[in-house]
Amino acid sequence: MALRVVFFGTPGFAVPTLEHLLGSAHHVAGVVTQPDRPWGRGQRVSDGPVKALAVSAGLLVLQPARLAREDFEAPLNALGGDLGVVAAYGRVLPDWLLASLRLGLINVHASLLPRYRGASPVHRAVMAGDRATGVTIMRVVKALDAGPMLARAELPIGPDDTAADIERQLAVRGAELLVETVDRLAAGPVTGTPQDESKATYAPKLTKADGLIDWARSADDIHNQIRGLTPWPHAYTFLGGTRYLVHRSHVGAPPSEFPAPGTIVAASAHEGLLVACGDRSVLEILELQLEGRRVLSAREALAAPSLKAGARFSRT
Repeated sequence: MALRVVFFGTPGFAVPTLEHLLGSAHHVAGVVTQPDRPWGRGQRVSDGPVKALAVSAGLLVLQPARLAREDFEAPLNALGGDLGVVAAYGRVLPDWLLASLRLGLINVHASLLPRYRGASPVHRAVMAGDRATGVTIMRVVKALDAGPMLARAELPIGPDDTAADIERQLAVRGAELLVETVDRLAAGPVTGTPQDESKATYAPKLTKADGLIDWARSADDIHNQIRGLTPWPHAYTFLGGTRYLVHRSHVGAPPSEFPAPGTIVAASAHEGLLVACGDRSVLEILELQLEGRRVLSAREALAAPSLKAGARFSRT
């Protein structure tokens, strides 16, 4: 039996899920997405990724400023949905809404729950140096990301994968798993697996403060921080009062003599841009960006006189 699905989503992560639903046997009755907001440096108001796809597909789009019952219950009920599908919508859904659809709501969450509940599961997994993550399809309940699990799939994290790399892969795998789950729900009741609360961890929303590099940490830790904060807010450091964003890195081989953490130990086309870290480890910077300028390869950046052996990056 085909189901009428109400889709809740906003950013690029949610786009593959909506695409897969549109290509499935089920009918997308409407799309609920966040109100239009200014984007980029010019702060121009434009459609978000999900809205852009929905408009191009001729779907009904709802963009409620708030989810209060008196404002949104009638438009939602008019869609006649059987099931709600949530993928990075970006808002907590109120109790009345959770009870409003015949089959409830299910969510595409980018972690292997109960690990990394919250707003930034992919980034936090990469920052922690995890070697694997995954995606979970779960029922939406009042508690944050705590509902019974209907399906899970694991994905390896490579040593140089960024959060952006992993999120793209999880978005596609999650979309596939979501449609499989909707097919199962259409065929009959599906019993979820309760989460083990004792193993739950939280992945808080990222802030710019997460990006400040502490060179006293190991090169592995800093490399994971750089990978986990790509594409936003980026890891950063200071040299001579100027802020540099670090986009790509690699853990290098330590020199025979070891200076204080943050010190540039090599800065040449032959050796690369190497920085001393804690635990007598070295980080090779592959790409960086002077704030407000374009991203440079290390070779390009070495033309700057400030990036020389013996100079020291700092926290201010």
